[in-house]
Amino acid sequence: MRILSKRQLRELVLYSPQHIARLEKAGLFPLRVQLGPNRVGWVESEVLEWLEHRLANREAPTGTPV
Repeated sequence: MRILSKRQLRELVLYSPQHIARLEKAGLFPLRVQLGPNRVGWVESEVLEWLEHRLANREAPTGTPV
C-alpha cells in the first residue's frame, strides 16, 4: 500500500486542496488518512480507483463519430 502526500495527490488529480476537501466532505472523494498531528495522506489505490471511475463514466463529445 502506498500513501500519497498532498503534493503527489495534486499532481494526480489537479484539484486545489480546498476543492478536494469539499469533495471529501460530500463523500465524493476518498477520505484522507491522518498520519500524524500535522500530516495527512491518501491511499493511492483508492485515488486511482476514483480516477478510473471518472474516466469510465465520461461521455464522448456530441457529434463526434465513435
